[in-house]
Amino acid sequence: MSASLHRPDWTLLRLRLAGWSLLLVCLWTDPGNVRANWEFVSVLSTFEHRHQVLGPARERLEAWNQLLQDVTGQPEDEQLNAINRFFNQQLSFKEDQRTWQQSDYWATPIEALVKGAGDCEDYALAKYFSLRSLGVSSDKLRLTYVKARRGNRPHMVLAYYPSPSAGPLILDNLSSDIRSAAQRQDPNPVYAFNAEGLYLPGAAGDTRSIDPKKLSRWQDVLKKMRDEGFTVGNG
Repeated sequence: MSASLHRPDWTLLRLRLAGWSLLLVCLWTDPGNVRANWEFVSVLSTFEHRHQVLGPARERLEAWNQLLQDVTGQPEDEQLNAINRFFNQQLSFKEDQRTWQQSDYWATPIEALVKGAGDCEDYALAKYFSLRSLGVSSDKLRLTYVKARRGNRPHMVLAYYPSPSAGPLILDNLSSDIRSAAQRQDPNPVYAFNAEGLYLPGAAGDTRSIDPKKLSRWQDVLKKMRDEGFTVGNG
């Protein structure tokens, strides 16, 4: 029998050891701060084993895992910058028709990293869920559809609101620099959404207008993430 059949999968073993180390940290620190990352390690390990993810795809998934561990507990502005840079560097922009043979497909972060590609929605979703896993409140984050003033082209970005009265900061796949919406002055917001609901610009108090459960593609992404093993609730 070939010795290669008994050769351990050292990459998977290291990932599992990282998970156990994180669990030990949980015993000595605040469990609530560690639980999300422990779940992530477990889900990623299971996903890689089940789907036999190899090569660059596995490296991207492991880099995501490492990033989330590295920035856990850091100030939110540092988390924003790290997450924005990571996905802008790890993913290549490709239209859904090329990647998924569909005109419009919203990928989970795992799907996007396995492909190494995504369109603007995939970048924004990956950043949103990464920040949520780090403990950033959903009411600070809004997935926002905009239209460029030039060309009227639709585009999705992730908006971060430091406080309810503050203007948003924009995480965009077109730039690794995070700037305020006021500084950008280029996109016209069409609508935004998060776990709480859908928001329309100009609405009184910018309050939510409909239940997010009516956003079918959003619900599809949440279902796929649950199928992958994540506990995402309403997002």
